[in-house]
Amino acid sequence: MDTLDHRLQKRIHVSLYALLFLTVLLGISVLLEGCTNSCETTQDYVYYEPVYTTVEQIRAQVALEGPRSITTVGKIYYKDGFMYVNEPGEGIHIIDNTNPSQPVAKNFLVVPGNFDLAIKGNTLYADSFIDLVALDISNPSAVKEVGRLNGVFKHYTVMGLTADVNCCVITSWKENKSVTITQSDCSFVTQPWGGFYYDAGLAFASSSVPALSSKTAIAPGNGSGPGVGGSLARFTISNDHLYMIDGTEVIAVNVLSEQGPKESSRTSINWDMETIFPHKDKLYIGARTGMYIVDISSPESPAMVSRYQHITSCDPVVVDDKYAYVTLRTENMCQAGQNLLEVIDIENPQQPTLVKSYAMSNPHGLGIDQSTLFICDGDDGLKAFDATDVLNINNNLLAHYKGINATDVIPFKNLLMMIGEDGIFQYDYTNPKDIKLLSQINIGVN
Repeated sequence: MDTLDHRLQKRIHVSLYALLFLTVLLGISVLLEGCTNSCETTQDYVYYEPVYTTVEQIRAQVALEGPRSITTVGKIYYKDGFMYVNEPGEGIHIIDNTNPSQPVAKNFLVVPGNFDLAIKGNTLYADSFIDLVALDISNPSAVKEVGRLNGVFKHYTVMGLTADVNCCVITSWKENKSVTITQSDCSFVTQPWGGFYYDAGLAFASSSVPALSSKTAIAPGNGSGPGVGGSLARFTISNDHLYMIDGTEVIAVNVLSEQGPKESSRTSINWDMETIFPHKDKLYIGARTGMYIVDISSPESPAMVSRYQHITSCDPVVVDDKYAYVTLRTENMCQAGQNLLEVIDIENPQQPTLVKSYAMSNPHGLGIDQSTLFICDGDDGLKAFDATDVLNINNNLLAHYKGINATDVIPFKNLLMMIGEDGIFQYDYTNPKDIKLLSQINIGVN
């Protein structure tokens, strides 16, 4: 027979269960009410429907044409007196730069879906949507395709929409300006790029419509070796291997036989990788949440060494023997972030350590040669510092070129090649205290 105490305990337990049940119901009702109030709306949006092209059509489009006007500057690469300038999504401008004071546009290499490139010897490697293309550039006036790795970029996306490696990729967008969407639940989540996924494509509020299109590190070497690329590169060459960022992975491709690239391995690092920079037997990978150091002493088997963590921000990196120089900037895709230059001690690769941070305006790419550090500080232009004393970089400004939007640089044997929204600028820094402008190639002008 139950005692009074036992009966009271049972009633208390029942009451507690009832209270818990009512609390859960109340919580659900509040959530549902909040969802209805905040999500259930009818509004006009601009809808972009993806337009797909078959991989067979894309692979047949690689071609060499006469020079074109540069309309948008992407990545830049320098090799044997020639500049190779990426037109995002379209291909590569080939510029004779044997006289940096008078660069001459020679040809345009059509490579659909191209955003990155690297060169070893006489072979240029370029991405083309989901493929890697190898092109013989021994004669810049007669460039031809000599090899291809089909479907090597398995994480390729356009605004988060994936490709079908056996069928098609997104090559353009069809705009519909009068779409009325009723949001009846909380499934429409605004993305960092300002819109949300809807139906088969993307939707944007009329006040935040982007201009969507298909366009949506130094590796020292010469002769038969690699050329030099910028700090925003996602491709780099070291030890007869091409290393490429593909989503969460670093792909190693054996290019010992230049015209017969072969995939060697895939190493999972993290989702937020952005740039890649080689130095000796290491890769330094810039990411939104930090810098990764990867050992490539066994070239076909990259191995993680360490990670230096920083605030979430866009992050290219360049290095010398002792320090890594990292720029952090704020942008929509870079989340909150800060605008900084960070100097990191990498003498012990197992324990990279912050030495000092410097405030910047909106730094993008950077480069270092000996003790001269160049920083592309967005709308605040190009800045050159003497970095001999890493604790006093901000007090040793050598030059500041304002009035240009600077994106990335390649310093190479006293010649600085800089790209930005305003064009391509070249400087002679033989005397770092007296840097001279040599030439300028404007956007939209041959």
